[in-house]
Amino acid sequence: MNKLLEEPYINQRILAEACGHSLGVVNRSVRMLTEEGYLDEGMRPTPKAMAEAKENAPKNAVILAAGYGMRMVPINTEVPKGLLEVHGEPLIERLIRQLHEAGVTKIYVVVGFMKEQYEYLMDDFGVELLVNPDYAVKNNLHSLKLALARLSNTYIVPCDIWCERNPFNRHEMYSWYMVSDLVDNDSTVRINRKMELVTVSEEAGGNAMVGICYLLEEQAEMVRQQILRLCGDGRYDNAFWEEALYQKDKMLVLARVVSSSRVVEINTYEQLRELDGGSGQLKSEAIMVIAEALQAKPEEIENITVLKKGMTNRSFLFSCRGEKYIMRIPGEGTEMLINRQEEAAVYEAIAGKNICDDIVYLNPENGYKITRFWEGARVCNPDSRKDVKKCMEKLRAFHEMGLKTAHSFDIFGQILFYEALWEGIPSAFKDYEVTKERVFSLKPYIEAHMASKVLTHIDAVPDNFLFAGGKEEELPRLIDWEYAGMQDPHVDIAMFCIYAMYDRQQIDNTIRDYFKDGCRRETRIKIYCYIAACGLLWSNWCEYKRIKGVEFGEYSLRQYRYAKDYYKVAVGEMEDKKGESVCIE
Repeated sequence: MNKLLEEPYINQRILAEACGHSLGVVNRSVRMLTEEGYLDEGMRPTPKAMAEAKENAPKNAVILAAGYGMRMVPINTEVPKGLLEVHGEPLIERLIRQLHEAGVTKIYVVVGFMKEQYEYLMDDFGVELLVNPDYAVKNNLHSLKLALARLSNTYIVPCDIWCERNPFNRHEMYSWYMVSDLVDNDSTVRINRKMELVTVSEEAGGNAMVGICYLLEEQAEMVRQQILRLCGDGRYDNAFWEEALYQKDKMLVLARVVSSSRVVEINTYEQLRELDGGSGQLKSEAIMVIAEALQAKPEEIENITVLKKGMTNRSFLFSCRGEKYIMRIPGEGTEMLINRQEEAAVYEAIAGKNICDDIVYLNPENGYKITRFWEGARVCNPDSRKDVKKCMEKLRAFHEMGLKTAHSFDIFGQILFYEALWEGIPSAFKDYEVTKERVFSLKPYIEAHMASKVLTHIDAVPDNFLFAGGKEEELPRLIDWEYAGMQDPHVDIAMFCIYAMYDRQQIDNTIRDYFKDGCRRETRIKIYCYIAACGLLWSNWCEYKRIKGVEFGEYSLRQYRYAKDYYKVAVGEMEDKKGESVCIE
């Protein structure tokens, strides 16, 4: 019908070629439209059709561009996903121009990550930016919530789509969601004979979901209500906005099918390389570093896969000439938290001692690091007593080496340093000043019972103990030495426990696992003091990262609880004079 509204005098054969359907389907459709009063006998739109077309015409568009685009590593560390260039044209600019060609000029762009880089669009294209402050912790369902009042005869468009042909029209007659003819095992829908989008089981493949959608007012109202309901439920924090399109086992809109060769969702570095091998953004700094470090050509760097985003860094897996590697790229605000020269000095101190993973490249200026990937390796399971015992054995053996560096890690100094990074923004915790005062009151006890300082990992958490694949009998290696420095080695026990979110009994078990000949009561109390101090340390660290737009949910709350609870535990133990100076077996 759209084609007939734009070119009312074309014949069925031309119409079939334009819409991609058979001549038989087109003839039946024309006959039905004529019977329902939308076309006259000359295949011209009737006043009824023109009135309905005017009522259903697109009014605006919402482009979703707030997310990290994590799968686009390493490019996503340098430019937001919507500004990736294909054939010299940023993706989002191409989409905006295509919308303009279809007469849609009222465009809202929801931004978050690297939002400042989209600001120019307001001047160059007259768009309006909507800022999503929760982009780091919630998915695009919550981005679309910001535009709820605008949803009516609206295109909803992801920013990472490249369309060879313009997917937008001046005339739309019904609500639809765009899928391609490609079978995708990750899709949740398939097209049935009625052109409906019905759900598929996890085991079955469906039509690849492109993500472009058009909503008329009737369906937009339903979507608005669904979004409000879903956004009020924390279980949907990580949901895609399409969740609001479902009614039981199908979407409330029809399918619009496009060829997979004409519409491409760019999710990875390699997809960009496949679409435009000459894109300047393929010359990412990270890719150039890898090529130089491994003496390889950029095209030999393949199978790039994002790893789970760490608390400090972004990392990705890649292969080069048959070998697998992991590259670390420092995250937001890391330059304020980590001294890369000191980190390099630590790696020099532990080199060749069978302590850490295999370092291929480390830049002490920007923190870029490349390590060999261990196939089948796993991290410590903090719920496995066997794993924990091996980790404590490794930790003790490392401490007994008595390694040294020129720098130290000052827990109480770092607490104040992280607080200073808040730049006057008050703590999110109302009793922060009281908690800090109490934790600092433990400092004299710590200093009176401090062990001899040696090189200490500081971030000796379960996730940083790596068991090599197929070598379970061996002790694990320790990875991620960014915070390491001279300190009381017993700090590492406290760090392990608070990251594992252990209770009192689990903490005492871990202390027993570390000390072969039993732990003196004064030392155990000191470790409780460290748990309180380190809880406040990482709580302050989390508050700084929150200001930078990175949230850690329960972790930050639990760290603050450790500060409060283990101040009480430590003080209670100090006041209890029974069993003074005995060993805890």
